[in-house]
Amino acid sequence: MYEESLPYEEGHLDVGDGQHIYYALSGNPDGKPAVFVHGGPGGGAPLADTCFFDPKKYKIIRFDQRGCGNSTPKISARDVDLEANLKVNTTQHLIADIEKLREYLGIDRWLVFGGSWGSTLSLAYAEAHPEPVTELVLRGIFLLRRTELDFYYNGGAAHLFPDKWESYLEPIPEDKKPPQDDIHGRTHLDGVDLIAEYHQLLMSDDYETALRAGVAWSTWEGATSHLLVPEEPDYAEPEFALTFARIENHYFYNGAFMEDGELLKKENIDKIRHIPATIVQGRYDVVCPAISAWQLHQAWPEADFHLSPAAGHASREEQNLAALVAATDAYAER
Repeated sequence: MYEESLPYEEGHLDVGDGQHIYYALSGNPDGKPAVFVHGGPGGGAPLADTCFFDPKKYKIIRFDQRGCGNSTPKISARDVDLEANLKVNTTQHLIADIEKLREYLGIDRWLVFGGSWGSTLSLAYAEAHPEPVTELVLRGIFLLRRTELDFYYNGGAAHLFPDKWESYLEPIPEDKKPPQDDIHGRTHLDGVDLIAEYHQLLMSDDYETALRAGVAWSTWEGATSHLLVPEEPDYAEPEFALTFARIENHYFYNGAFMEDGELLKKENIDKIRHIPATIVQGRYDVVCPAISAWQLHQAWPEADFHLSPAAGHASREEQNLAALVAATDAYAER
C-alpha cells in the first residue's frame, strides 16, 4: 500500500448533457498512465484510492462518474432535475466519458483498474475499446446479472446478515415487506422485488423520504462489505448515501442498460482475451459473491486469478490490498 498521492492537476471536463465530470492527476506526470474506475455506481473516487499505485512509476488518473463525488450536477441535490439527469446516466454514457477523458488528457494507452461496479464498468469499457487498454486489474467482480442483484438485495445475503437486513427493510412500507420468517433468498420472479420498492422511495418527490431510504440502502452495503463488520456504519453520511443509493438503484433497476450476462459472452471476452489482466476476489465477499469472479475466470483463463482466502468485499482488506498492489507493481515494469 502506498501513501496517498496528492493531485498535481485537477479539473472538470464537460462531457455533454449538462454533465461535468471531476478528474484528478497524481503521481509521476511522466509515469505509466493508470485510470481508477470507482465503484457504486455513485461511490466517487476519493484521494485514498491512489494507494494502489506506486506514485513514482504511475501517472494516476481518478475521476468521479456522472452525478456523484465532485462531478456536477450532483444527483442528491434538492433542486436537481432527477429525471433529466438520470436519463443521461447510463453505462453507455460512462463508457463514452472515459474515452473523452483519455483523449482530453492526451493519453494513448492506459492501465484500467476497477473494483465492484468499477469492475463492471472496466470490463464494459475494455470490451468496447480494447485498443487503449494496456492491462486490466479487476477486484470484487460484479457482472450485474439479475441473479447477483437478487441475492444481495432480495434476501439471499440476509442469511448472513439478518441484523443488518432488518435495518435495510426499515423504510419499506409494511405491506411491501417480505414476512419476517421469510428470508429465503426469493427473487423478483417470486413477486418480491425490493429494488423496485426502493426505486419508488429514492426517486420520491419528498426529499426526506428519499434521504431516509438512501441512508438505509447505503448502510446495508457499508455494513456487509467487510469480513469483520465495522462498529460504525460505513456510507451513512446522508448526502453521500442519497447520491450513492439513487445512482446504484437507477442502474440496478434498469439492469445496467445491458443484456443480462452480456459481459461474459464469448464474443465479448474474445475482444479482451489478449490483454494482460489480474482478477482479485475475496472468498467471503457477500456484496459481490465469488461465483461471478469464478465464472469470469472460467471464461477468461488467460487472466491471472487470485482468490483471497480471508477477505470480504472491501478493497483495503489486507489480502485484497496486497494482491492488488502486487498486480500494479508487476504491471508498472511492463
